[in-house]
Amino acid sequence: MPFSNLEKAMGAIIGLELAAPGFTRAAAKTAVTAIARGGARVAVANPYAAGVGLGLGALQTAPGQDLLAAAEERGRQDRLRLERFVQDTLATTSYKVKKRKKSAFNAAVSAGMKALKGSTSFGKKGSISNGKKAFALVTKVASGLVRGRKAPKSGARRIAYRAMPKALKGIRK
Repeated sequence: MPFSNLEKAMGAIIGLELAAPGFTRAAAKTAVTAIARGGARVAVANPYAAGVGLGLGALQTAPGQDLLAAAEERGRQDRLRLERFVQDTLATTSYKVKKRKKSAFNAAVSAGMKALKGSTSFGKKGSISNGKKAFALVTKVASGLVRGRKAPKSGARRIAYRAMPKALKGIRK
């Protein structure tokens, strides 16, 4: 009795060529039994391989493809939810860095340097030719002003000293 189309299709899925001449039902039955036993041995010896094989076989069917499409959609939805959550979290927890308040001493030094820059003491007006010396002079004048020293009589020290009192208003002795 010849093989039906269904039998031929099933044989093709498991790797048997049932359409070959001389291939009888008894030979097909023996081949299927051997394949089943070999598959069982592989499944017992390596269950991961068996699981992968079954999974791949199941995913090739129409319900398996539907399952893959559903998983893909779920993954896309989860990614969108995560992106929204991250954006909302960053938007609500953003903070502004508070600028540090300048100390009175630093304000006094800044005022002294500005006054020296506007004078001709350390070069022409609008520039300071020796910044290190000018800064050293201004910081010493500011320190003296904080400690209550007398005002300098003339020169660059006097220029810096006169620019500072407003900045050191609350910390002078």
